[in-house]
Amino acid sequence: MKTIRVLIADDQTLFRQGLRVLLSVQQDIEVVGEAQDGAQVLRKIAECAPNVVLMDIEMPVLDGVAATRRVRQEFPECQVIILTTFDHDEYVFEGLRAGALGYLLKDAPAESLIEAVRIAAKGESFLQPSIASKVISEFNRLSQVASYRQTSLLPNPLTPREMEILRLIVQDMSNQEIAARLFITEGTVKNHVTAILTKLDARDRFQAAQRAHEAGIV
Repeated sequence: MKTIRVLIADDQTLFRQGLRVLLSVQQDIEVVGEAQDGAQVLRKIAECAPNVVLMDIEMPVLDGVAATRRVRQEFPECQVIILTTFDHDEYVFEGLRAGALGYLLKDAPAESLIEAVRIAAKGESFLQPSIASKVISEFNRLSQVASYRQTSLLPNPLTPREMEILRLIVQDMSNQEIAARLFITEGTVKNHVTAILTKLDARDRFQAAQRAHEAGIV
């Protein structure tokens, strides 16, 4: 069984010691070092070669986000889990954009933290459920913005209903199938399809699907 080497980075001594005790009783985890600021994290990684860093956000000298970015640039084989008291959106997204594979709050169950360490050591991501919901919400928001921007580039942008039907056309669904899926009449679907073909300057459904892919709107 390969031992997972962990570095704990937090400016609170008692918290670091508590984590060390918690992790050290796991047979497959070894705490190889501690750091009290972001700059020290980089020095400790060079000395101890950890597989995973548990990184606080607010630390002196170099904060957790900046330190995570440096770790991923200088030690790409080392994975980072943000472990903090803050669940503000800007911290979450900045931490993940910096390259962290996981994001947990300090009040997370011990079992979740241990699982996160094991998952991160394999190069996989782990998000606390409350954090995952924030990420999903942001992803959906960005998808909607992107869709709006793409359709607004058309001379006659598609309506939300036309976009919905276009996506089903791309899935090769017939008018009858689309009508059943959306609980509308087949005649209404035909009217929307005609409008879609006109707006995309397409001669048929196949060409409409092609142009939708080329424009990146589906």
